[in-house]
Amino acid sequence: MRGDEQIHFWSAGEVARGEVPEQHLPYLREVLEWSGDFLVSAHPELGRSGPVCPYTQPSLRKELFHLAVPADTQDADLSSAVGSLRAWYEKLSTDLDEADQELLTLLLVLPRFDRSDSAELDELQRKAKDEFVADGLMIGQFHPVCEEPGLWNAVFRPLRAPLPLLAVRKLLVFDLPFLLGDDVHMDHYLRRFAPDIPARVRSQLVSRVVS
Repeated sequence: MRGDEQIHFWSAGEVARGEVPEQHLPYLREVLEWSGDFLVSAHPELGRSGPVCPYTQPSLRKELFHLAVPADTQDADLSSAVGSLRAWYEKLSTDLDEADQELLTLLLVLPRFDRSDSAELDELQRKAKDEFVADGLMIGQFHPVCEEPGLWNAVFRPLRAPLPLLAVRKLLVFDLPFLLGDDVHMDHYLRRFAPDIPARVRSQLVSRVVS
């Protein structure tokens, strides 16, 4: 286990081997099993070929997939926990090469959240996203009833998970579609990636400007 006063986290291997306190093990294993099943597999409603998340399998294979919980799951200061999540992500990425930095993943599992209503989680993610994107990171919310549509099929719900959680990874050039609705996020994106934006992504950007 690693962490601080705000969060505790373990590698996927540690969770799989049961090297986690008993009170956390059932739901961390549930999220890990979902990650190793749903995220790494193709889906008929996805709208493209390949797995739902192309980064999960190589992240698991290279031991770069980690699961975290707030240090106090009953009465946690979640804004501080999310800040600690960002700080730990940056620490873990320091000694990695660029390819492995793109695979590093941290999931903050939030078992006390209401599983029938995603509003609390959506608001937590919305408030955190500005700082994460400014730091070159993506933070996304997953929830049992998340209504965010898929990029290639509007009826698909790729962000539905068995428990509420936040996922953090490095911001990539192909994340443009997730940032188009916010001018501040777009500014951070362009500062980081322009002018080396691939042609396919440039076309998405042009469509955004024209619209």
